Amino acid sequence: MKKLVVLIFMVLFLVSCSQSSLMSRSEYLQHDKLYKNWDHMKFSLFGPDNASSEDLQKSIDQQWWGLDVPYVPGQ
Repeated sequence: MKKLVVLIFMVLFLVSCSQSSLMSRSEYLQHDKLYKNWDHMKFSLFGPDNASSEDLQKSIDQQWWGLDVPYVPGQ
């Protein structure tokens, strides 16, 4: 029984180590917060189903979505 518990902890430790190395290469951890500001949070929680042109203008002015990534066909 002890061997099984030790084995489970070892596997969990190795998995967590491998995941942390993947997350360090990700851009997700480079951002200090999830939402750009309160307007962005309100829109994300309550507004996507009925977005207006005002919401579009706010997102452009306040840069909610970061940089555009161009689509390159065939890649």
